[in-house]
Amino acid sequence: MSQPDPAPFAPSLADPRAVRRARIEAARAELSAATERGAGGRQALKQYSHRMDAMIQQLFAEAGPLAQPVGVFALGGYGRRQLCLHSDIDLLMLFAGMIEPADERFLHAFLNPIWDLGLTIGHHVREVHEGSKLAEDNPEFLLALTDARAVVGDAALLDQFTAAADETRTHNRTLDALKALIADRHAKYNDTLYQLEPDVKESPGGLRDLFGSRTIANLTDPVLLGQGGSGLRALDDAEEFLLRVRSILHWEAKRHYNQLTHELQEMVAERLGYDADTPRKRVERMMGDYFRHARVIDRSLRWALRAAPVPIGPNLVRSTDGIRFVDVDAASERPETWLSAFQAAIDGGCAVGDEVLACVQQNAGRYKAEDFFPTDAHCDALLWFLKPRPGLYARLSEMHDFGLLGQMLPEFQAISSRVVRDFYHKYTVDEHTLLTIRNLERLTDPATPRERFARLLAELDRPELLVLSLLYHDVGKWKDENHEAESARMARNMYKRLRLDEPARAAIEFLVTEHLKMSVAAFRRDTEDPEIVRQFAELVGVEDRLKMLCLMTLADVEAVSRETLTPWKEELLWRLFVDTYNHLTLSYGDEVINGHRSTLITETIEQRPADLTAQEVELFLHGLPRRYLQLFSRDAVYKHVRLSKNLGDDDIKAWVERKDDEWELTVITRDRPFLFSNISGVLSSFGMDILRGFAFTKPEGLIVDLFRFNDDERFLAMNADGDARLVRLLEDVIRGRVDLAARLKGREEGAFRQRLPGFAPVVHCDADSSRRYTIVEIVAENALGLLYRMSRTMSEFGVEVDLVLISTEGRRAIDVFHLTKQGKKLSAEQQEQLTENLLRVLEGRP
Repeated sequence: MSQPDPAPFAPSLADPRAVRRARIEAARAELSAATERGAGGRQALKQYSHRMDAMIQQLFAEAGPLAQPVGVFALGGYGRRQLCLHSDIDLLMLFAGMIEPADERFLHAFLNPIWDLGLTIGHHVREVHEGSKLAEDNPEFLLALTDARAVVGDAALLDQFTAAADETRTHNRTLDALKALIADRHAKYNDTLYQLEPDVKESPGGLRDLFGSRTIANLTDPVLLGQGGSGLRALDDAEEFLLRVRSILHWEAKRHYNQLTHELQEMVAERLGYDADTPRKRVERMMGDYFRHARVIDRSLRWALRAAPVPIGPNLVRSTDGIRFVDVDAASERPETWLSAFQAAIDGGCAVGDEVLACVQQNAGRYKAEDFFPTDAHCDALLWFLKPRPGLYARLSEMHDFGLLGQMLPEFQAISSRVVRDFYHKYTVDEHTLLTIRNLERLTDPATPRERFARLLAELDRPELLVLSLLYHDVGKWKDENHEAESARMARNMYKRLRLDEPARAAIEFLVTEHLKMSVAAFRRDTEDPEIVRQFAELVGVEDRLKMLCLMTLADVEAVSRETLTPWKEELLWRLFVDTYNHLTLSYGDEVINGHRSTLITETIEQRPADLTAQEVELFLHGLPRRYLQLFSRDAVYKHVRLSKNLGDDDIKAWVERKDDEWELTVITRDRPFLFSNISGVLSSFGMDILRGFAFTKPEGLIVDLFRFNDDERFLAMNADGDARLVRLLEDVIRGRVDLAARLKGREEGAFRQRLPGFAPVVHCDADSSRRYTIVEIVAENALGLLYRMSRTMSEFGVEVDLVLISTEGRRAIDVFHLTKQGKKLSAEQQEQLTENLLRVLEGRP
């Protein structure tokens, strides 16, 4: 930090306090002399601020040793180097860590001498970590911070302090506070600048308005004041005039005083050198200049308030012409930030500004695909961007037209303007692909006529994977044959670049490879034939893949041309979906892994790790439903095999894992009465919201249960040993050591009292869809302990719960149980009695 020239005073006094006082008096005398000449403007105040900096630096050095890094920063007018003769000295003291007693002693040693000098200090003491809550801080402090500059100490602490904050929220709160303060202040002056005795700081058109207009520009668009209002030169002239007037007022009043009263106007006019025959004319000329400068400031402030864009992200604002970069040059060097502009346009329902599009077009070719995704957060941002919603197609089209999409996803560039000559496609391959996404986007419109397909889209956990699959499903058409396999090969290049997890890779691989299969089955096969449905169900395996493939087929067929997807074809597609869904959820229990080896079973056995034998894997899989291999990754399957080996009758293997924003509980043990209800009840006792799950029982009694749930009360997040405590309670409940019903009683009563008005539960028994099981499908309002109450009612009725599918759609719980009683399907009478028992429990009847 550069040091100011020494004040023109060098006393040789022994008392340090006298030395400091003499230096302050010398600095004041210097400013007073300039003010008396009418020259107390920017330069004089800057020099006085430098003198004060030197004093602060000396006191900091004399305050004693530092226990940790500390920085002292000037705020407000002092931060702008416009410290007037009797202005407050606003300081921010930032400590790198927690403030300890030694730091408090340093503060006293530093601040007390300043007070001893008779100076008025407005000081703030903060720790760097408090910057994370800056957006909630005092509005006046936020405004003062906009002019902060380092005086002494560790200057980097301020950057650390502000970097911890949410910049956009902080800027917006600062702007909102500033606008409110301006409105309140103007109201006190009847919203007019034409005051006969104006306050040169507070009145409309005064210094606060000048600083306010500049703060608005600094927080939104640095060139704003040069684009409208009175212009930068006129503002500088107005500032110089008002600072000179204010300096004279302080000097004459010998205190902090800013009102240009009638009594003082003549003296101010004289000090400023106004020449006229009489004092009255001098005052009139001076006040005429005052009002001229005040109008300059007022016009610029009103322009800033009207035209300032809204900060919406780092280097991003929303203006009348759409989303813009604040600093285009800085943005051009940071390609990883470009996607945020298109995301902001979707979020705000507005356009992307021409400046952003021009920047992208001019610079996109300079960067490789990896440059757009330097961190996991940037990969996640793309996936979030790809979630279907209004505006996605328009933004993707802009990204493609201006060269960004092909740089981020270079495989897509291979089909840019690609023409495939056939009898039915009407668009280039790239436009066909983007139109599939528009078709998907239209399903998010509440007024869509395709409500049933829209429900499927709303039920998807990760709809962005469907959009990403659509972007890649035809990239292989850069070649003329077998484009599905080529598209899948090219998509694999993207997996690693975007750091996709294994489930995401598997879903995209399936959708891209098999994207034509559903249209073939629906439009070219007899879907009334149960074998066609069975084969198609075996292909998709699980409900989520079926939903995504159905939506992909709908979007893909409609994008061929406007005439391709007829109402008849749409109905055929839906009918195949329904039949396949019913097969997957109702008949899957009959399709177990036995001696017949499918490709998936063979690969699972042959690709086993070295510590497992083929016989161990095959023995474990035998008797499980075939969908088990569709639901669990290979690594999970092999873990299950290891844990099931030599599993005793009383052994319980259970563990909890974090899965993105959700949690997962897996249990492997031997079947026993009330097992499923006990597991679901333990989760409910911790306030967990069970979202979906699966329960599988092998013929010899080995069970594999999985529950996916939300930790709404943050028990697991807040307790490092939370997962271990949950598993311990689960073991105690299963072994009969803990009364689960008593533990749940209070929670269930509270949940029942808080429940919103809902809908009547539905219980449906199906004895026809499965050869081995009676299938009970229950649709009810989701509530704490619901799954526990239903499964316990079944166990009390004496049925065995062998297979379970759990799902939650908003407030609806949709659960499917595969039941037997003494190894047989339920009779009609037993179905009727079980239905009544379940409805009584679900409806809260005694």
